[in-house]
Amino acid sequence: MTTIVMERIGRVFISLQQIRQVPRMLTEAAPSMPGTVRDTDVPYYFRERYVCTGYRPLHQNWRYYLLSLFQRHNETINIWTHLLAFLVFLVKFRQLSETVDFVGDAHSWPLLILILSSLTYSAFSVAAHLLGGKSELYHYTFFYLDYVGVAQYQYGSAVVHFYYAVDESLHRYVHGIFMPAATVLSSLSCLGCCYGKYCNHSLPTWVRKVGQVVPSALAYIWDSSPVALRLLSWSTASNDPAIIYHFGQVAFFLSCAFFFSFPLLERFFPGRCDFLGQSHQLFHVFLSCCTLCQIHASHLDYVGRRELYSRLHRSGDAAVFVGLYGVTLVACALIVAFMLRKAKHVLELKPKSK
Repeated sequence: MTTIVMERIGRVFISLQQIRQVPRMLTEAAPSMPGTVRDTDVPYYFRERYVCTGYRPLHQNWRYYLLSLFQRHNETINIWTHLLAFLVFLVKFRQLSETVDFVGDAHSWPLLILILSSLTYSAFSVAAHLLGGKSELYHYTFFYLDYVGVAQYQYGSAVVHFYYAVDESLHRYVHGIFMPAATVLSSLSCLGCCYGKYCNHSLPTWVRKVGQVVPSALAYIWDSSPVALRLLSWSTASNDPAIIYHFGQVAFFLSCAFFFSFPLLERFFPGRCDFLGQSHQLFHVFLSCCTLCQIHASHLDYVGRRELYSRLHRSGDAAVFVGLYGVTLVACALIVAFMLRKAKHVLELKPKSK
C-alpha cells in the first residue's frame, strides 16, 4: 500500500513539474515581440487621428502579426470586438440551422445571405485590423477586403428587409427595382470606401470620410426603407414581436454611424484612448449589436410573416436574389482588383520620387 501511494505521489509531482514548464515552452516557441511605436514612425496613411502610440512596426514576419492578437496595441480591441462578434454570429447560425431548413426552404435564403454576409464582414474586419499593418501593400489589400465585407453586408441587409419586412404598399412600387438598386448601391459603397483609402495619402481626412460615408448612407437609406416605413406605421395595438428588434437595429446603426464619422473620445482626450476608448472600437460594438438585432428580427419575420411574404414574392425571387448577391461579390472583387492595381502603381512610384 505504501508503495502504491508513493508511486501516485511521484506521478503527481511529475505532472506538476510538466505544468510549470508550460510557460517556458510557450515563451521559447513564440518569437520575441517587437514593441509598439509612435505615429511618427509609421506612414501617414497608417495613422489614426488623435491616436499617438501603440502602432505595430512594419515589415515583420507573419507570425508576429498573428501573435499580436494577444499583444497590447492600438488595434487590439478592434480585432477582438469583431472576432467575438464572428463567434457569436457563428453560434447564432448553428442555433437557427436546427429549426430553419436553409437548403430546402427557398424562403430562408435571404436570412442565410444575411448570416453569411455578417460572418464575412466580421472576419474580413478582423483580418484587416490584425494583418493590415505588415506593409503598405498589405494595408491596402486587407482594408479593401474589409470594404468588400461591408458592401456585401449592406446587400444582406437589403435582401432581408425587402423579403421579410416590406409591407404590401411599398412592395407594389419597388418590387422590380429594389434589389437591383441595392446591388448598385452596395458596389458604389465599396468603390467609395476603396477610393477614400486610396486617396488617404494625398487628401484631407474629411474627404476620405465623405467618400466612405455618403455612398454607405445612401445604401442604408434605401436598404432600410422597408423597416423605416414599418416602424413609422407601427402602433402599440399591433402584436409584432420583431418590432422591438427593428427599433434596436436602427438605434444601434445610428450610434455606430455617429462614432464612425466623429472620433469624439480621442479628440477630447488625445493620447489617452490609444488602447481603449477609441470611437472606432465603439463603432465595432454598436455594429455587432445592430447585426444581432437584425438577425433576430429577420428570423421572427421569417416565422411570423410567412403568409405575407409568400404572397408578395414569386417562387423564383429568392433564387434571383441569391444570384444578385453573387453579382455584388463579383462587382466588388473587380473594384478591389482595379483599386489595388492603382495602389500598387502609387507604391512603385514612391522610391523613384525620393
